[in-house]
Amino acid sequence: MPLTPTTRRAGIGLALLTAVALSGLTACSAVVTDEDSAAAAPASSGTTAGESPFDLTSANADDRPRIDPVPEAVEALEASGFEPIQDGKLTVAVSAYEAPLGFLAEDDNATLLGIEPDIASLVADGLGLEFAPENVAWADWPLGVESGKYDVVVSNVTVTEERKDLFDFATHRNDVLAFSVAADSDIESITKAEDVAGLKVVVGSGTNQEKILLDWFAENEANGLEPGEPVYYDDNAAGQLALVSGRVDAIFGPNPTAAYVAAVSGESKVVGTLNGGYPENAQIGVTTAKGNGLIDPVAIVLNSIIEDGTYAEALARWDLEDEAVEESLVNPPGLPRP
Repeated sequence: MPLTPTTRRAGIGLALLTAVALSGLTACSAVVTDEDSAAAAPASSGTTAGESPFDLTSANADDRPRIDPVPEAVEALEASGFEPIQDGKLTVAVSAYEAPLGFLAEDDNATLLGIEPDIASLVADGLGLEFAPENVAWADWPLGVESGKYDVVVSNVTVTEERKDLFDFATHRNDVLAFSVAADSDIESITKAEDVAGLKVVVGSGTNQEKILLDWFAENEANGLEPGEPVYYDDNAAGQLALVSGRVDAIFGPNPTAAYVAAVSGESKVVGTLNGGYPENAQIGVTTAKGNGLIDPVAIVLNSIIEDGTYAEALARWDLEDEAVEESLVNPPGLPRP
């Protein structure tokens, strides 16, 4: 079944650059040399046309799944005493920083698209409120939610024990990382340390995926295998182009980005996933201020759309079925404190 009702023709080169510009390896801080950038550049030329399964225009918002108010959630909201910041509206902080999570439509640079606006819109529907999204820099959401500027944030926020001191969570996605390789690579699976032995792997500096990867390299070395080599870029397009040109073997980063780039460009494929909290279990949650009464009604809506299939429809629009949760949990165990 198609991911959206609209399938557009797009040049792979343009789609790839759009995908990488909107997405990222996340927190890549090591500097790439001019020589590295120049070596990667030719891969972007001479590309052929391909199909994009995503509608990146503002029309995509019109095709979002919608639901009627969920009576149990509406009743719970009324009983909670929670008062929305804007009367009759749910003000939601969403960060337009990474496709397919949250980004701006390519035709108006204003309409918020992605799985997170889709989920937020469904939550608002279920609560009987109007969806009022606000494009917020990711670093600004904590103060905004604490101060009451936003009712909730839906912006790839992982549940952690430290964050639970100040915020409540209703989970809506598993935090998943992915290994990507070039579409024509002989590598078919990366799921354990020995699978990366001897490989050059692009990874974001300072990220949890870097910690996992370096631990795997150390494990390989301890077992007498060639450990592997981390490769760092501060330019996400350079990392993707290095993969396509064969200068690196794999990219290890967030699964939504990997799935999106693979689907849009056709030049890479996902060959393995694992939980972002590995070896712990990490989940992403709709996030509210602590104890304001909103989180339970939100969880009721999420569990309602999980049960009736609307949730699966929303994930499928962005090729994120692998991140589905079976149940929305309120304040489950989060990643340990630092």
